[in-house]
Parts: sequence; C-alpha cells; structure tokens
Amino acid sequence: MSEAGFGGSDAARSAGELPHARSLMLPGPLALRLGGELPEVRVCFETYGELNAAGDNAVYVCHALSGDSHVARHDENDAPGWWDIAVGPGKALDTDRFFVICANVLGGCRGTTGPWSSNPATGRPYGGDFPRITIADMVEVQKRLLDELGVGRLHAVVGGSMGGMMALSWAVLHPERVGSAILLATTHCLSSQALSFDIVGRNAIFKDPHYNNGQYYDQEQRPDDGLAIARMIGHVTYLSDRTMSRKFDPDREHPRDVAYAYEKEFSVGSYLAYQGGRFVERFDANSYVSLSLAMDQFNLGRDYGSLEAALARVTCPVLVVSFRTDWLFPPAHSRRMVDALLAQGKRVSALEVDSDCGHDAFLLENDLHVYGPLMAGFLKRGPVCAVERPQSAKNGAQAGSTGRDAGPTNVRSIFFQSRLDLARIEELIPTGASVLDLGCGAGHLLGRLRCRGSGALLGLELNPQDIVECVGQGLCVVQRDLDRGLGVFADGQFDVVVLSQTLQAMRRPDRVLTEMLRVGKTGIVSFPNFAHAPAVRQLAENGTSPVTEGLPFPWWSSPSIRFFSIKDFEALCAELGLRVLSRIAIDSATGEQPGEDYNTRADMAICVLGGPAKG
Repeated sequence: MSEAGFGGSDAARSAGELPHARSLMLPGPLALRLGGELPEVRVCFETYGELNAAGDNAVYVCHALSGDSHVARHDENDAPGWWDIAVGPGKALDTDRFFVICANVLGGCRGTTGPWSSNPATGRPYGGDFPRITIADMVEVQKRLLDELGVGRLHAVVGGSMGGMMALSWAVLHPERVGSAILLATTHCLSSQALSFDIVGRNAIFKDPHYNNGQYYDQEQRPDDGLAIARMIGHVTYLSDRTMSRKFDPDREHPRDVAYAYEKEFSVGSYLAYQGGRFVERFDANSYVSLSLAMDQFNLGRDYGSLEAALARVTCPVLVVSFRTDWLFPPAHSRRMVDALLAQGKRVSALEVDSDCGHDAFLLENDLHVYGPLMAGFLKRGPVCAVERPQSAKNGAQAGSTGRDAGPTNVRSIFFQSRLDLARIEELIPTGASVLDLGCGAGHLLGRLRCRGSGALLGLELNPQDIVECVGQGLCVVQRDLDRGLGVFADGQFDVVVLSQTLQAMRRPDRVLTEMLRVGKTGIVSFPNFAHAPAVRQLAENGTSPVTEGLPFPWWSSPSIRFFSIKDFEALCAELGLRVLSRIAIDSATGEQPGEDYNTRADMAICVLGGPAKG
C-alpha cells in the first residue's frame, strides 16, 4: 500500500534490520529507582561521525517513546532514520563536526534490554514480569554506555518529547557530564490530560484477549489490536486541530482503502488505521506499557521537592523549544521550566515556534527552518552568558572576562552604527555590570557588552528570527511578551535593565517601568520623541502622520501604540516616583544634543532611571 497521503513523523520507518547498530553488555547489575534490579543490561546503539582527539564533541540524542537507535541514515543505501532532517553532514546536528550517539532506551524493543529480553532467572522473556523502570534508569544506562565508549563529558544532550525528559534528567542528575542541553516539545511532568490518554492506551492493550498478562511471546497471536488502538490514540495527541482539519476535512467521507481491519468510515479513520497497523509491525506492546508508564511517572518537582530545587542542580546552558499547537506537552509547560531556570539564575534560551503541526512538529520538516538553525547555532557557539544574581562588581567583572574572547567580532554592524541610542547606552553601562535587555532584538547591545566584559547577560525578545540570531552568537535570550511582566525575576537581580526603542509598543508602559526598577538597580530607556518639531510640522501643515528619520514607520506598519514626548515620559516617571538620573536628548540626523528646547529639537531620548528616593 502506498504511503502517499499518510506521511507523518515515522511514515518511512520499519522493523527491518539495523546494519549499523552495535550492541554492548554493560557491566554489573542495574539497581532500579523503584526497587529491584536487572542482573544484566544489553544496550543497542548507533554512532555517527568521529570522536575528536580532545573527546569533547560528543552529542547524545535521546529518542521519543516510539524511537530507537536509528536516528539517521548512515549512507544512501541505509534505511531512513527517525530524525534524518536534523542529523547528518551539514545539518543541525552536524556529523562532520560532532560525534552523535543514539541508543535504544532501556525497556525498548530494538535491541536494548526490555520486556522481550530473556530473564536470566527463568530463561524465558520477561514479558509482563519486566520490572518498572523510570526515566532516571534510562539515563543511567546511557551514562554507562558512554563510560564504555570512553566519552567522559558530552558537548550536548538533545531530546524531544520523552527524549526531552531524558535530556533534562541528564542535566539534573549528571551536571558535571553535560556541556549543554536542548529540550524540544517536552515537560518536567505530564499533565493529567496527557496522562489520561496513556491510561486509555494501556487499557486497550491490557484488555486485548491475547495480552495474557504480558506473557504472549510464545503465543501464535499477540495483542496487536490493543497495541494498534493505543497507537491510534497516541497519534491523535501528536497532531493538532489545524493539521487534522487541513489534512482530512476536504475528503472527510472518502477514506483510503488500507489493508488494516479497523474502522475506516472517514478519511481520518483510514489514516489512523494505517498508523496503528504500521506501528504493530515494528513495536512491542509490553515495551509500550513500560515506556509510557516511565513517562507518566516522571515528575521532577515531586522528586526534588520543587521544580526550582531540581533545576538548581543544572550547570549547563539550556535551550528550550516548544510548539504553539502542541497540546500534549503545551508551551505553558516549557515556560514553567524556563521560569524555574531563570529563577535559579541559570543560562537559558527559549523559543515558542508558531507551528501548525502539534506535538510532532519537532520531527517534521515544516518548521525545520526555525528550530534547525536554532539548534545549530546553540550547538556551534554554546551560550557563555550567565544570569546569576549579581553579588559584587568584582564578581561581575570576572564573569565578563570569561566570555570576552568568546563573543562575535562583527557586532558593530551597520544596524548597530545607525542606532545612536545603542552606542550611547553601551557607554552608560559600567564594565562588569549584569544586564537584562528587554526587547533585545538581534543582540547587538548584548554582543557588544559581552565582548568588552560584562556580568550576567540576558535578553527578552518576541521576534523568533532575532532569537535564532542571538542564540547563534552564544547569547542567552528568552522569548517573552514584556506586557506580561517580569515576575520571574528577583528584586535587584540585575545591575542594569535596558529598554531600547520598545516603550512606545507597550500596552502598559507604567507597569514596565516600575518592574524595570524592581528587577534592576538602574534602568536605561530609549524612545522616539513624538514632539520633534519636523514631525509636528508634518502633522500640522500636511495633515499626514509624520515619517521622519527618528520616526521611520508609516502609520499603518508602525509598532508604536503610544505617542509621547520626552516631557510626557518625565511626567510619568515623576508620577511613578521614579528618578530620572540623567537624560540624553539627540537629533539623530545630526547627532547633536539640544539644550533647553530638547523636547522639540530632539527626535530621540535616552534616560537613566533610578528607583524611588529612600527616606
């Protein structure tokens, strides 16, 4: 049967042999987190590229529930892998540069010890007697594999969905061995809704008349129907309403003729029948039960008392990528992890991809143009910033000196040179200061600060492309709507908070300014001056919205929703009890700084703010 029209994240995969896979018997028994042990563990793995002489270019890829060691093709004659779009020469995980390792997880059914394996105590497959395992147990097996391969420290660990749980666990359990972590479409704990789908799927397997409490390996018939239905249920959660509507609404009542005996009344039914039938050909029901239970049991907040306490153990830079239509592991879960990392002063970058593809988006090409370069940039440069709460100017200067040589050398771009406010803002920030840049754009200011020496550096930005560019420079940038506030940050966490050419786009400028001076000891704000005389003349004499060098946008494409003057800004600061410590008014066309008549002669202002006077 042709797969045309049935494409998906694993449409081309099969149960065929894996000619490039290797197998190792790991030394010693494996004690399990929930009790008991496995007397022996065999692990099946594949590698791509070469480990360099320094041994510092290894990237471990953790697969999702239905994955295996075959992450990508090894050559043109090899079968497709489950992440060919991201792993290979010149791709996001560049095998010309990195030594990529992927192993079938503990409990899997593609070569690593699982329910199908022989129980040394009985000589028969474990089946339903296979002990309960956890995500932490899977990571322990991976760690032992790396020990056997001579890999002491990973350049990065990468994973999506269940693989993201493992990647996160690596950073928490073995921080000394992880150089960076990429978490895609994942969570620190499943929602009750996600848990419920797994429960229904497992019950479909348990109630299959051929399940036999998991002891079915010597039977002629296996619980194929239960497994297929579990996969159909699971597959629905991997998609989005947008994807399903686009894919199936046009021919809803014209199903395909597929060779699997499940309901095919509607086109979506034939699709699910196909997905369920294909899955049975390459997966094992007991493994599905074992792995889904491990996912459902995963809860970092419970294990460590709180999510913040768990993530306090992380020492490496972390990249968190979520997808807007993922309702299985929704973006809110990723934001919760990011907030916990920020609250602990960790190095984190984050992006929510505006995808139509649901949970499966991290496995599909549709949004690869966004998350592919993001991963590549993160792996290539590796963030060297920090977001620790500042302790002293001396400590800040030391942090800056560490990153000075690692920064980009081309940040004095034409764009930066044309932004007079950025050049002046840089001059106003003391060397070694920790800085939060609100609306950081493509990171020009942060890059400059890092090159000259700085303390903690973090940017908040909405534009995805700007975030990709920042991460590629090794900067820490989190996607965030500033109108939602800065509540995740502690009082006085930064020496300086910058808001450049962004205040005019805020719905509540008063709240943003107040929060700036709570989070930062000093605030620096730059903004266009709408009282600039040439702009006022255009409006008064021509009756048209002004377009000038300082106000370059026509009214219909302007990001500005607030139109205020320098004096308006100063009046707002006075009302909020904020002190204007200094003001620089600039005519951007000439570079001049007008004196008393600054409110009409300048088209841009930079103000240094302090909190309310004490006493």
